[in-house]
Amino acid sequence: MGHIALHSEEWLAQFDMHRAFPTAAASNVSRTDGGTSGLVVLIVWHTRNLRQHPFRRRVESGTRRQLRSMRISLSCFTRQSSRILARVLPRILWVALMVGLPGGLAAQAPVRVAIIGLEHGHVEGFLRSLPSHSNVQLVGIADADPALFAKYRSKYGLSETLFFKSMANMIEVRHPQAVLVYTSVGEHRHAIEIAAQYGVSVMVEKPLTISLADALAIRRTAQHYHIHVLVNYETTWYSSNRAAYDELAHGSLGALRRVVVHDGHQGPKEIGVPPEFLSWLTDPAQNGAGALYDFGCYGVDLMTWMMHGEAPLTVTAVVNHDKPEIYRNVDDDATIVLAYPHAQAVIQGSWNWPFSRKDMEVYGSTGYAITVGADKVRLRHEHDNDERLVSATGLSSPENDSLTYLAAVLSGKIQSKGDLSALDTNVVVMQILDAARESARSGRSVQLEQN
Repeated sequence: MGHIALHSEEWLAQFDMHRAFPTAAASNVSRTDGGTSGLVVLIVWHTRNLRQHPFRRRVESGTRRQLRSMRISLSCFTRQSSRILARVLPRILWVALMVGLPGGLAAQAPVRVAIIGLEHGHVEGFLRSLPSHSNVQLVGIADADPALFAKYRSKYGLSETLFFKSMANMIEVRHPQAVLVYTSVGEHRHAIEIAAQYGVSVMVEKPLTISLADALAIRRTAQHYHIHVLVNYETTWYSSNRAAYDELAHGSLGALRRVVVHDGHQGPKEIGVPPEFLSWLTDPAQNGAGALYDFGCYGVDLMTWMMHGEAPLTVTAVVNHDKPEIYRNVDDDATIVLAYPHAQAVIQGSWNWPFSRKDMEVYGSTGYAITVGADKVRLRHEHDNDERLVSATGLSSPENDSLTYLAAVLSGKIQSKGDLSALDTNVVVMQILDAARESARSGRSVQLEQN
């Protein structure tokens, strides 16, 4: 009996789905045949392998003398086989669920995400929206400041077990599929490089980073480690922006001629952002600039999207310091002009608007689309006597919010290329912002290299 138990353990340990079904991942069993057929195939495999198991062959090929010496009866073997099946059946059922159920339940499992940093005020938006996203599971939070975790733990009922002081330690223990970075912009590259070493994809808050050099390094890292790096902008999820883009793409406005984008608010201190947020927003080493980066990035991202990744010929920027008593080290108002061969963009990012605003004007040769808030558009086409205000069609899943989009990219449902969140788009965005900062410093237009 001891000999039987030894070989039973060996067989159990050797149970390997990939060796049992080397083409299972590519077969139609897991996608189209349904859960029952997947389970049947597995049980047939189990039964076949019991018949072919070395112990069974050893028993069947043994002499009568060996059988008598081992004192094994057919009933004994049957009992042992039943024990093996009882121990393996849970594994069989688990694998069947993973590869056999219609639509693949594995693809529907929540995406395991973790938060990196709590000093970016936008983390509140994620924590507020998390309960409404069953497709996402928060598995960890890494931040060196326990006081910040205590603040959000109290407000959102977070478990103490989520908190880690070390990003690397948190990834090693909790194994997230993606991390959401809410550090200062200046820390984005560092966080991405750590995550990449573990093969973990990343979504950062806008902009991608603080310089073109960092952006190029991030792209190399993403390519080397085969991870996704995505950038989250609030305006990406505005149906009004999508509607304006579609008007242009469908030819309703004619050829693109001019885009004017306004983004910003009264100022971060004026609207009461948390002190840990304000501290790095007003530090050029951690934010890249002031309003130039903080709100200029929105319009640059939108224009790069509409231009399908084409960089402008020149970038010209002017910045103001209208409130030096508050924002001593950074600009608080910026205008960026992008010149293309047949189009122009004027991007105005400011901490001095009388009200919060995020809107865009798109002018073509035969019409225009002007966004109004997140979900309305003013339209006028050729031969229209007047403009009309329309409600934009809601965005379709999975491109309707950042978390659903992230889950779709990770599962391979969509490819992140050329869109507002894509890394390729945002490397161009950083090329433009880097040039805008230099233009504002030097007082001259900056000519960009064309790829």
